[in-house]
Amino acid sequence: MNNHKLEEVLKYKFKEKNLLQRALNHGSYCMEHGLSHEDSNQRLEFLGDAYFDAIVSTELYKRMSGDEGKLSQTRAAIVCENSLASVAERLGVGTYLNLGRGEEHAGGRKKKSLQADAVEAIVGAIYLDGGYDEAERFVLREFESIINQAIEGKLVLDYKTRVQEEFQKSGKKVTISYELDKATGPDHDKTFYVHLTCNGKTYGSGMGKTKKEAEQQAAKATIEGGI
Repeated sequence: MNNHKLEEVLKYKFKEKNLLQRALNHGSYCMEHGLSHEDSNQRLEFLGDAYFDAIVSTELYKRMSGDEGKLSQTRAAIVCENSLASVAERLGVGTYLNLGRGEEHAGGRKKKSLQADAVEAIVGAIYLDGGYDEAERFVLREFESIINQAIEGKLVLDYKTRVQEEFQKSGKKVTISYELDKATGPDHDKTFYVHLTCNGKTYGSGMGKTKKEAEQQAAKATIEGGI
């Protein structure tokens, strides 16, 4: 795949081309091609997640009034898999992913989790290549509509935030945790199973291709099951 075309889509030209390449390398691709773990996009995803969060937080701090709770809720509606995946789909990032054959056959290019991870990795790659200002410019441009909708209260909060709000309505102190029950499948194609507990009581369960996705499904099941 021609990454030059992706650079045009991203409106950013990399000085260090290998960074963009790594941002697109899924772990399954690295395993099949004898590449090291550091050649996958996981480390860049880790970095991009932190800067994405910081950039959105700063923007909300500048543009919104209200207490920490309101800011946190609004950020949660932006910094989530659905938002990242929607931007990835609009930019066509899935087309450029480097996947192993198994992941390719399993429809990996269209998986929300893989697309979201790749966008976070791209944010991390842009930061390393061009600095914070370039990463901020990319995030604020590509997520402009999502940020605006969140500030206007038009985005639905993620299930984890919603379930926390529901439990807190009682006025009592709550401690929510997501417990991993098991993980099945090979490293490049795992499925995670978790359940939600609140103050020691077990509620909904969920599964997903990432822990985050499984936790969202557990929170959703808890809400739908009645709290």
